[in-house]
Amino acid sequence: MRRLSGLIGRDPAALALTLTLGAIGGAVAQALHLPLGYLLGSLMVTGFLAIAGIRPLGRPITLPPPLRMCFVPVIGVAIGGAFTPAVVSQALGWLPSLLALCLFIPLAHAVAFLIFRRGGLDAKTAFFGAVPGGLIESVQLGEEAGADVALLTVLQFLRLIGTIVAVPLIFLGVTGHSVGSASGVEMVGAAVPLGLRDVVILLVSGILGVLLGKAARLPGWIITGPILASSAAHALGWVEGVPPGWLIAVTQIVVGTGLGARFVGADARVLRRGAWLAAINGIVALGIALGFALALHAVVGEPVAAVFLAFAPGGLAEMSLIALSLEMSVIYVTAHHVARIVLAVALAKAGARWVK
Repeated sequence: MRRLSGLIGRDPAALALTLTLGAIGGAVAQALHLPLGYLLGSLMVTGFLAIAGIRPLGRPITLPPPLRMCFVPVIGVAIGGAFTPAVVSQALGWLPSLLALCLFIPLAHAVAFLIFRRGGLDAKTAFFGAVPGGLIESVQLGEEAGADVALLTVLQFLRLIGTIVAVPLIFLGVTGHSVGSASGVEMVGAAVPLGLRDVVILLVSGILGVLLGKAARLPGWIITGPILASSAAHALGWVEGVPPGWLIAVTQIVVGTGLGARFVGADARVLRRGAWLAAINGIVALGIALGFALALHAVVGEPVAAVFLAFAPGGLAEMSLIALSLEMSVIYVTAHHVARIVLAVALAKAGARWVK
């Protein structure tokens, strides 16, 4: 009973209303052919209501984090469906861009740190707010070091949100038309009909992947565990299909609504101060990511867009979801984001003593 309460929160009616509004926003954005419409639409609607302090029908905007986490493994299972022998043969060619992350991470971190210091932030808040990955770990380390936790959280969260919103729109602006699911693109295995056996295997892959990933303490275990389990099931030929499109759409709505709901109670002054600093940092970080993409794409044999997406400093689950939607080298992109988070958190931990 306590676990169910954690999933639906203390106000089931408020949760139902929040999800309904998020779904409406997602459906409208998708109908307008916006890239990643279900995610961006639900995020924009619930985020606006949360920031404005609007309580629809007298109910607060709410979505408990445990509910969002229940849907994240769906992304991992879907990504596992892209695991093919062709991907395995290409993986060794990714080494140059994986090594390049060792340069990208400290460079992006240092530039963001300088931007935040020039913006008037203290060294501790600037250092941990500049970490290009690992939102939860960065906030925890910053709190232990004595940083301004409220501002630090805003900086990290807006980095993630800004990247999620900007990347699909950048693709739309560059190509001049909708991309990914908004233009009818389907992920690998989407056309394969699912029987009862397939559904069971995918479900077991998700659950077993989460349990094993958590036990092994994998980075981003809630998504990396299901990726590995689903990849194994597909590689062994046990299943060919992937989670249906409607479930991916629902996952986008839940993830987007959950991100928007996190703005509830945000201090307007802190939000304004963090917003412009995060915006400047986001533009610069995406510019650096584009520079690495232009330099590396020919070496690793991936399109510029895929390498750019692999280096864009968003959240692991969200950037993987974008890669799925854009049908763009999803295993390559996800592998780099896992490595990015590990390196970013390791650098933050190494620098924590210096900042203190």
